[in-house]
Amino acid sequence: MLSPKPWKPEAVLRLLFGIFVGVFVGTLLTLLVRGANGTKPELSVGRMLVGVLSFQGVALVLVWRFICGHHLSWAEAFGFRNRPNRALRLGALAVGLFFPVGQLLQLLSIKLLTWLHLDPTAQAAVEVLRGANRGPGLVVFALVTIILVPLAEELVFRGILYPAIKNAGFPRLALWGTSALFATIHFNLASFLPLLLLALVLTWLDERADNLLAPIAAHSLFNAVNLGLFFLSAEFSRALPTQP
Repeated sequence: MLSPKPWKPEAVLRLLFGIFVGVFVGTLLTLLVRGANGTKPELSVGRMLVGVLSFQGVALVLVWRFICGHHLSWAEAFGFRNRPNRALRLGALAVGLFFPVGQLLQLLSIKLLTWLHLDPTAQAAVEVLRGANRGPGLVVFALVTIILVPLAEELVFRGILYPAIKNAGFPRLALWGTSALFATIHFNLASFLPLLLLALVLTWLDERADNLLAPIAAHSLFNAVNLGLFFLSAEFSRALPTQP
């Protein structure tokens, strides 16, 4: 069972409002850098980083203020001292079991969308990587994807939102609502079901370990494996001889 969290409802609402403002400002900045002709700008590592920092970056700062407002340390707030080695092992094991299932669900989702004559567009991050060249920007992007994004999203979804709704007396809404919201914010139909299942697994990890390190480690490893597979497939494609 997850230890009860003393989150104040008004503090949770302020946190959500702050994140919303951050996302709004990030979106506004992206719109302001459009070309003079008003056409939609091509995705780039820089623009993706603006989006990430406006959400996950802002979220980290607001979570820090959130726990300070509750007069707690990070370890006290999120159980980081509760058998951390076991939490890390659980996270790694969960990813190993989930990954093939998630990949299969992704393929089935793409086939279903194609059958429904809907475009199974890749996530924006994947599109950025496909069009990006090697360089410092990609290194920063990889670090953000593997470290910043999992940390911020787990703090918000599993660390604060889930226990806040559950402790208010709505455990099912907490589980399915936060999981559905987590899948929705990635704005990709083909990835919705795999990410929904991933969110359910991450919530189970948090409950099982009573330590947010478990879902953070799982989320980070999941992103790292996906990123690694993407680069391996890209290298393999470059190594293939050009067809006449």
